[in-house]
Amino acid sequence: MTVPTASLTPTDQAKNSALAAYQGMWQDFAVAGVTSDWQSATLGRHATGTALTNLTRGLYGDHYNGLVTKGEATHDAEVVSAEPEDNPTKIVVADCSDSTKALKYRADDGQLADSTPGGRRLINGQVEQQGDKSWKVTDFAVHEVGTC
Repeated sequence: MTVPTASLTPTDQAKNSALAAYQGMWQDFAVAGVTSDWQSATLGRHATGTALTNLTRGLYGDHYNGLVTKGEATHDAEVVSAEPEDNPTKIVVADCSDSTKALKYRADDGQLADSTPGGRRLINGQVEQQGDKSWKVTDFAVHEVGTC
């Protein structure tokens, strides 16, 4: 059963919106990664600032090196803090992401470029409410494999 949005507190609404933006950012990144489209307009739907810069730089690096990504990492994000508590405009999330099924391939011949599987890693993300009341990821930090 879905709880109507109107019955959620402002804090719960903010948390839900922030988590949706966070998940949306990684989905957009996965789609762009199929062709290493570092200029994809969809990357800015759920990310801005440092987060958007990091996404585009990563994709540009893959593009420059002739790599594409096949598969998609999974994400298990949860809210760890909301500020201010009564009507948040900034949400911090912790995510235990699993990248074992997101592998790099050579764009020219489709061969696996790195046979080392990924793994479970902690990602810390910051999601902020924008001036238009939308929520976007503004920064994130990806930690080493084995951190969660």
